[in-house]
Amino acid sequence: MEVYHLGLTRFARQLTGEGAKLFGGRWNLIGCPCIYTAESKALSVLEYAANVLLEQMPEDLSFTAYEIPADSWSLFSSSQLPCNWADTPPVGTAEWGTKQLQENLAIRVPSVIIPSEFNYILNPLHPDFKKVQIKEVASFTFDNRIKK
Repeated sequence: MEVYHLGLTRFARQLTGEGAKLFGGRWNLIGCPCIYTAESKALSVLEYAANVLLEQMPEDLSFTAYEIPADSWSLFSSSQLPCNWADTPPVGTAEWGTKQLQENLAIRVPSVIIPSEFNYILNPLHPDFKKVQIKEVASFTFDNRIKK
């Protein structure tokens, strides 16, 4: 299965999850490396836009397309997530996600933006992570009309 990450070009080939480790996120605590991906390029753009102010939008963005092994993720429906998983800011989701990532190569969780679509959080410390491959890195120019 192919999943996508949108981020700074200089980190597009990085497979360490260092950014998420340093800053934490909705599904991981600071200190827990992971790579946030989405099931489509469009969803990855929306997720990125939701987390970066327009004035701080970098010009040097790229999509990274990852190939992850079929059935290598654990699926979680909304009812299996912490009750306030979609809140902003979230409470308790980082602890929950960090626990799930300790046991899984990837977790599939609904997007807060479009709950019927999914994000895949990858665990670079999992023994099977060596099966994850970068298929492509492609430049992307953010269209400011998305965030006027």
